[in-house]
Amino acid sequence: MTFPETEIGKEKPTRGAHFRLPGMALAFVYIAFCGAALMLAVGRAVAPFDAWEKAAAALGLVGLAAMAVQFVTSGRFEAVSGRLGIDKIMAFHKQAAVWVLLALVLHPFLYVLPTWLENPALGTERLVAYLTLPHYRSGLVALGALLLLIVSSILRDRLPWPYEAWRLSHVLLALVAVVGGLHHAVSVGRFSMHGLLNAYWLALGVAVIVIILILHGWRWWKLHRHPWRLASVTKRADRMWELDIQPEPKTPPRRYHAGQFVWMTEGSRRAPIFDHPFSIADSPQRPGLSLIIKEAGDFTRTIGSIPPGTPIGIDGPYGEFTLESHDCDAVLLLAGGVGIAPIMGLLRDMHARADSRPVRLAYAAGIPENFACLNEIEATKSGLDLRTMYLSEEDGPDWQGLIGRLDRDRLGELLEGLDRQRTVALICGPGPMVTAVSDTLLDLGLPMANIVYERFDYGGGAASRQDRRRTLGFLSIGAGLAAATLLFVAAA
Repeated sequence: MTFPETEIGKEKPTRGAHFRLPGMALAFVYIAFCGAALMLAVGRAVAPFDAWEKAAAALGLVGLAAMAVQFVTSGRFEAVSGRLGIDKIMAFHKQAAVWVLLALVLHPFLYVLPTWLENPALGTERLVAYLTLPHYRSGLVALGALLLLIVSSILRDRLPWPYEAWRLSHVLLALVAVVGGLHHAVSVGRFSMHGLLNAYWLALGVAVIVIILILHGWRWWKLHRHPWRLASVTKRADRMWELDIQPEPKTPPRRYHAGQFVWMTEGSRRAPIFDHPFSIADSPQRPGLSLIIKEAGDFTRTIGSIPPGTPIGIDGPYGEFTLESHDCDAVLLLAGGVGIAPIMGLLRDMHARADSRPVRLAYAAGIPENFACLNEIEATKSGLDLRTMYLSEEDGPDWQGLIGRLDRDRLGELLEGLDRQRTVALICGPGPMVTAVSDTLLDLGLPMANIVYERFDYGGGAASRQDRRRTLGFLSIGAGLAAATLLFVAAA
């Protein structure tokens, strides 16, 4: 893509100032919020009960609060996701779902455990009562909805449902789970029926409703109040298209950093439930937005046939796949398949700003027909210190690039002459490629903080070392909640 001469070199605001909590602060806020229910319950006078029953109550309180927070950890709130990026925020969302399910499944079983240890038949009878008596039904409905939600998420790719139908079911099941859980807490909970904890749950219920209204009401209004239009559709490779999207006259310009992504929907389906995430393949120096999209699913299979002039809904930008937050002397851009989209945005922006830093770009695809924008990438060498490497897994009749994968030797070749402590690598592509390349770059001497990646799928492949370190961080948050639970058992 070329930039109008009048736009090149002009300084435009790339992003408004937004309040963003750092990751460590988010972790403390999360633990404090979920633990608040325990703190409010400590001073309540209730009938004496066994330590196992105290643990059961604590797991119910923490699990319900954490389940409600899942509405926020979905990647749509800038204060939460702005410093983390879609990879981290979705990984935490999934991890938190596991301990929410574990806490809420253990909740009824620990209540009957003391009875069962003394008299298994009576304990079993008591458990059956918990699962069948009418006044416990809302809790059972909540637990059933949570189980269905998690199972359908795990099996999403195998279910014969359109993606939008799955998303709608995900929202509805989440609402049933939280509303049912809140009703169960305030109607039969020993600690929650009265007092400040009762008010806490009522306030949490109101907050969930407000969040739903923001996500699916206010955002719907914004999509229609500030519409965009599809200016053109250009084929860039086999089943890969570039959409040039421009704001309507009354739509304010969208401020973003190169490499971020937006949620897009089109035509009469401009509602949050129908939108899909796509990386911005453009520079903030140019008016409008450009998205490079591959035909890969229900929504994208007809992306190349959307007629120009179609109304487009844009929500965003989001994400941390940018250069602005990294102080570096050299840039390594690594793309696999349609992962070229944000890489093109970064390259186009560096070219538009005449960035003087060395840039090394590697682009890998399955077959030569899958490469996009090669001529444009080569043309940017006239304004950048750019070296390129193209790799196809399979050969082709006119293919002039390399055959194979982006392995250690080729990454080492790209890094020749660069200070590895001062080089930032941005990687986007399929999960197995991203994790393998990330670990190899660590072996080659890049600091982990200088390796930033986004995956356009999560299928297959082992977790990277960065993934494992992140998981340990998430588990420490779970350990914090577990510690709060044990303190409650000791103090209550």
